[in-house]
Formats: sequence, structure tokens, C-alpha cells
Amino acid sequence: MSEHTLKFFGDELTQLKAEVTRMGGLVEAQVEDAVECVARRDVDLAQTIVGRDLKIDEMQREIERKAIRMIALRQPVAQDLRRTVAAMKMAWNLERTGDQAKSIAKRSLILATSEPLTPLTRAVERMGKLVASRLKESLDAYTIADLERGFAVWNADEEVDEHYDSLFRELLTYMMGDPRTISSCAHLLFIGKNLERIGDHATNIAEILQYEVTGEEIAGDRPRWSSHMAAESPADPTAGDDQ
Repeated sequence: MSEHTLKFFGDELTQLKAEVTRMGGLVEAQVEDAVECVARRDVDLAQTIVGRDLKIDEMQREIERKAIRMIALRQPVAQDLRRTVAAMKMAWNLERTGDQAKSIAKRSLILATSEPLTPLTRAVERMGKLVASRLKESLDAYTIADLERGFAVWNADEEVDEHYDSLFRELLTYMMGDPRTISSCAHLLFIGKNLERIGDHATNIAEILQYEVTGEEIAGDRPRWSSHMAAESPADPTAGDDQ
């Protein structure tokens, strides 16, 4: 009976991770599509992204419910407990990443009604593709429990910050040079901040992987770029919509 129970619990853990992986695939697609709808001014795609976010929210709630139930009924210890807790942490980070993608899509709908700012949009697209690749790498690392691959994502966190810093300065220059661009530039700035936060969630996933496998945190502080601009960047007034 004991062996059967342990095997049954192992199967439950495997299924839980599979659900997290499926959720990760959907969120990854959301981020890639969000970048695409900004770059191509694709209204239909943006509306699709907003609608798909409901599925991500439900997946997060279901994973959390299952994980809590497993902890209550199975009382896991050691790595089994870490795997269960890691699934909940992963689902939360993925849900928040989906919210950031939804915010990008909402802003792209507004930008689609204004004059295009092609050079700035391309800068956002470059940052978006970098962030999407970081997210993919971290999710792939989690799926196959590749600590080295996860650490590479964690160690590259600074590069995303540097892209955001560069975008912030470029947008500021445009707004100062032509006040007519202030509204569009403000939306692009918040999109840049959404992307920067997605990069943070990708780094969180790498840290969750380290915890799940080893029970320890990654040693040292996250790499951070030295600019003071992060402290000066504005908060997104639509953040409350993502709760």
C-alpha cells in the first residue's frame, strides 16, 4: 500500500508539472503575440490576447487548488514538497506574465488609432523579442530541470534592464522634441515597462527551478544595471486592471 501511495503521489506531481508546462506554453504565446500586435498594429490579434487571458487566470487557480489539496492530503516532504510549492510559484509568475501581455495588447489597441512611430516601435519590438526569448529559455529549463540553462537566464537579467533604459531615453528624447508624440510615447513607455517586468518573471522562474531541484537559492544578488533610471520610471496606472 505504501509503495502504491508513493507512486500515486509521484504521478500526481508529474501531472501537476505537466499542467504548469501547458500554462507556460500558453503564456509564452501570449507574450510573443503581444509583441507582434504592437509591431504590426494588429487590432484583431490584440483583442484575441485580451480574451485569452481568462484561460490563463483559470489555469493558475486550478493549479493552486490542486497543489494545496496535495499538500493537505499527501503531506509531502523534502523534494516532493518543493516540487509542489514550485508549481504554485510558477503558476503565479505565469499568471502575472499573462497580465503583462494583456496590458501590452490593450495599449497596442490605443496605439493603432494614432500615427505610427516606426523607429520607436522597432525598438520596442527588439526588446520584446529579447524578453520573449528569455521567457522561453526559462520555461524550457524548468520543463527539463536544466539548472545550467536556468542560471544563464538569471545571469542575463541585466541585458533586459539595459534595453529598457535605452528605450526610456529614446522615448524621452522624442517627447521633448515633439510634444505631439507624448501620448503615444507614454503608451510605448508603459509597454517597455511591461516587457521589463516579464523579464523579471523569467528570472523568477530560473530561481524557482533552482529551489525545486536543490532546495537552495541562487547565490548572490541578481545582476542589475547601474543606471538610476529604474527608480525614476513611472508606475503603470493600468496595473490595477491586472489584479
